[in-house]
Amino acid sequence: MRLKTTLSHKDLVSCLGWTTADELYSCSDDHQILKWNLVNNETNVVVKLSEDIYPLDMHWFPKTVGGKRQTQAEIFVLTSTDGKFHLVSKMGRIEKSVDAHKGAVLAGRWNYDGTALVTAGEDGLIKIWSKVGMLRSTLANQGSPVYSVAWGPDSDRILYTSGVQLTIKPLQPSAKVMQWKAHDGLVLKVDWNSVNSLILSGGEDCKYKVWDSFGRLLHSSSPHDYPVTSLSWAPDGEMFAVGSFNTLRLCDKTGWSYAVEKPHTGSLFSLAWSADSTQLAGACGNGHVIFAHVLEQCWEWKNFVITLTKRRSMQVTNVMNDAVDILDFRDPVIKASLAFAHLVVATSLQCYVYSSRNWNTPLIFDLKEGTVSLILQAEKHFLLVDGAGLYVFSYEGRLISSPKFLDMRADSLNAQVISLCDDTIAIRDNRDEKVILFFDVLTGKAVGDGNPLTHKLEVVEIALDQCGPATDRKIALIDKNRDLYLASVRHFGRETKICKIGTMVDNIAWNDAANILCGIQDNQLTVWCYPSVVFTDKELLPKTLHIRDSSEFNSAPRILNFSGTKVTLRQGDGSLVYSSVPPYIALLHEYCSSARWEDALCLCRLVKDQSLWACLASMAMANRELTTAEMAYGAIGEVRDLVEYISMIKEQPSKESALAHMLLFSGQVQEAESALLQAGLIYQAIQVNIDLFNWERALELAVKHKTHVDTVLAHREKFLQKFGKKETNKRFLHYSEGVDVNWENIRAKIEMELSKEREKAANASVRSNGASYR
Repeated sequence: MRLKTTLSHKDLVSCLGWTTADELYSCSDDHQILKWNLVNNETNVVVKLSEDIYPLDMHWFPKTVGGKRQTQAEIFVLTSTDGKFHLVSKMGRIEKSVDAHKGAVLAGRWNYDGTALVTAGEDGLIKIWSKVGMLRSTLANQGSPVYSVAWGPDSDRILYTSGVQLTIKPLQPSAKVMQWKAHDGLVLKVDWNSVNSLILSGGEDCKYKVWDSFGRLLHSSSPHDYPVTSLSWAPDGEMFAVGSFNTLRLCDKTGWSYAVEKPHTGSLFSLAWSADSTQLAGACGNGHVIFAHVLEQCWEWKNFVITLTKRRSMQVTNVMNDAVDILDFRDPVIKASLAFAHLVVATSLQCYVYSSRNWNTPLIFDLKEGTVSLILQAEKHFLLVDGAGLYVFSYEGRLISSPKFLDMRADSLNAQVISLCDDTIAIRDNRDEKVILFFDVLTGKAVGDGNPLTHKLEVVEIALDQCGPATDRKIALIDKNRDLYLASVRHFGRETKICKIGTMVDNIAWNDAANILCGIQDNQLTVWCYPSVVFTDKELLPKTLHIRDSSEFNSAPRILNFSGTKVTLRQGDGSLVYSSVPPYIALLHEYCSSARWEDALCLCRLVKDQSLWACLASMAMANRELTTAEMAYGAIGEVRDLVEYISMIKEQPSKESALAHMLLFSGQVQEAESALLQAGLIYQAIQVNIDLFNWERALELAVKHKTHVDTVLAHREKFLQKFGKKETNKRFLHYSEGVDVNWENIRAKIEMELSKEREKAANASVRSNGASYR
């Protein structure tokens, strides 16, 4: 990826801002406000300001909030050296001038919904104003100039410079203020992105740095030749630009550089991105305005490599036969995605869908909004995210659904907090980062009973698995402690079971052809060959892991995609690294999902790998294939008790009791008890609780169903005698007074219960066979 730059000559420029993707306003020390039209390359003077106004900063009022267009979107705030800020209309008329600070007003920024304005001054004060210019509060008094200021993603915090430090101050008076040393010289510029929640800073120490919202350093650049005088996040949070003396740098969100340009501009005082994140403009110290376009973005999938060669043109290369196709578009390309044998391209007005089998005839349909910020793909559908909302389309271009939820802010969504599969959309709630919402792809409505998944900590990344039926859908999530969890999506009234499967995990990706999960765990590539093992036998989890040596990777690698047996990673320096996963894992998933158990056994015997046997054992138990499970557990050298327990399950007199014991095997005690009670197997339910020493529950069931009270009391008495204890539980003392405990009667009663169960199971089998014969 690189920047294509052009220079336009004008008088000294101090600040600028985009109104549309092709229209820019700039202010200069000659007191003029200029309008630049990039379509016809015209430049017009909007207004000549009075001689005492020297502009320092400008920021346009937000055009849309939650997909709704603002009525006041045609004004911008202009700060100046005379201590005032001015509300200026698009036509150049000054609607209002406000005396704000003693000395210059160095920065002014609207919040994301346009309800408030923050200004920072040479007097060290930070003030909050209403959108009509009425003072609300003085947030801070630093005693030294505040050179730059930015709003937090939820407009509830302010980030500002304070000498060599950065400070985050919440608007709530009682909330804790966060401050840390950021640079070795004065901090000149800051920016805080609303999509990825990352902070960017640059200073007189000639470095730029990337921080998370807790003030932890994620990246520090090597020193430039001159101080960093400007920087700006792209609206979609994927890139940022850094300006210095005769230097313009394009960087990835993790900090490494895509490209460096050395234009003769002097210092770059201000940088601004267009709303579609494809164009950049800079205010130059020598009187130029520099325009830059992002080119040579690259997408890869299997044997195809696609490169954005021009703003309206792409090149498709098939590396298998060196075939090259050129794709031309009517409008500039904004976003693109390549996966599942389809290329989806969003321009400013249209969406193009290409099949990898035919690059000549795309399917084309019009878009409502021209600022697509995210494209996600699944095997059958793809999802577009723009400022107005979310839209799910089929690859034939048919709109399938458009999910909506309370206080939805589509413009703040990124690939880490939204995930798509063929039947489900998962979204982290922007109001509460502990909550994950699930929507049905076909209807756009909440999944199941409508209850979201609530985690105990804030969630930073989510990912839905891509294969299997919707009823078995799983979601993997990473919380702010960097712990990895797995949970079921469709739980239908039951409490969601969520299990921890990893720690110190930075990012994750599901395989596109099998439910195999990979992640960067403590700088190592870890592959969870069968993550759902935690729901059947969590003790097997360590045996199902495949870990690659960290010596293969540089610092801070990130997974880009996991397709087939290939994992693509981006290292901390921007280089691409490829790692492979053994193909037998996906083959085992295929055999087990299609119930080809004999083939699965043959594969494990051939490969002779303990992780494969462990996966097969868990898959067989999950699918109630006890014979295969028994053989797999034996092959991995599991303790004899487990194999004997599986043999005992196979000998159960009825399907209901066998199912209950399989649930017990997986640790699902309540589900096992419910299955037995529903089948009328009261004694079995009581015995389960006795075996687990749940004495209170066993007695409760016996009393409720008026049977086997003596059985519970007998086992309780035997248990206490073994440990030399006396009964102290009032309930057991109460019921033992009127009940005669006789082991012979108890054994006879139990044998009668089991005989009835066997007879009932035999009759059910005969009826089933008879129905099948007829």
